[in-house]
Amino acid sequence: MTEFSVLDLVPVREGGSVGEALQASTSLGRKAEELGCKRFWVAEHHAMEGIAGGATSVVLAHIGNATRHIRIGSGGIMLPNHTPFQIAEQFGTLDALFPGRIDLGLGRAPGAGPELQRALRKNLQQASEYFPQDVVELRALLTGDVELPVKATPGLGASVEFWMLGSSLFGAQLAARLGMPYAFAAHFAPDHLDEALDLYRRNFQPSDALSEPRVMVAMNVFAADTDEEARTIASSQQQAFVALRSGNPGKLQPPIADYPSTLPAPHRAMLDHVGQASAVGSRTTVRDEIERFIKRTAADEIILCGSTYDPAERETSLEITIEACAAVAA
Repeated sequence: MTEFSVLDLVPVREGGSVGEALQASTSLGRKAEELGCKRFWVAEHHAMEGIAGGATSVVLAHIGNATRHIRIGSGGIMLPNHTPFQIAEQFGTLDALFPGRIDLGLGRAPGAGPELQRALRKNLQQASEYFPQDVVELRALLTGDVELPVKATPGLGASVEFWMLGSSLFGAQLAARLGMPYAFAAHFAPDHLDEALDLYRRNFQPSDALSEPRVMVAMNVFAADTDEEARTIASSQQQAFVALRSGNPGKLQPPIADYPSTLPAPHRAMLDHVGQASAVGSRTTVRDEIERFIKRTAADEIILCGSTYDPAERETSLEITIEACAAVAA
């Protein structure tokens, strides 16, 4: 049976504040737990005024305190931005605070320009090349499966569930080789979805943590009472995609009815392309789209994405989606 989870970017909306964004994310985490979602993940982004999840482990600690049993984690930590030892301490601390609830999703792409690289004091191109070794070192710092000259405290012995994130074939190959569960970011990079999942499953090597492949796929989902209403609330994220691809990212904008029709053809084509892994519409429309997506991917888990200008609409969308997904799962 397919399970359902939530990925949140902690969006900061136009006219809003970082504090309000964090409150909305916490409320969404409670709603996800109430609806029976498997896990609630926060994504790491830096130097973007419209996203407030940069200090990912701090955000997770706050959400952990506001919830009781839902798994919480990173979707993901961009390891080239950090040292393995720092992340071992942070997620070891989270595991000590919320035992048995912590996920550590790891990504390779730092997504940072020269200014951010200087701010982070990192050569991110070089750090990305060391990513496979850093993943192995990080895992050893937590599990102790390899003897290291330094021990992370907190960290060593923590029961953290590792995930490899990816949007290309590289992550699929590494996840298969290391015997890790694999999450594919189809919500913004759908191109290699089918090939990556096939590669991962064919080449999977069992590990102490995982005996057989486990696949999660991210998709954008906006649900409302009608298809038209859902398309309207989805337009805030569409505006964010256009702004990002145009090199002008900012805060999340209010929705615009029939937004794609206001755009030039190249931008409409870009939204159509990114929207391949999406379900936008009424309960029936969303149910049918998610069912088709599950049949296509055979995913063990779907992680639901989608930022709305009004946080209450995101919670309503999630509630409608989970009710629709219950029928799909059955």
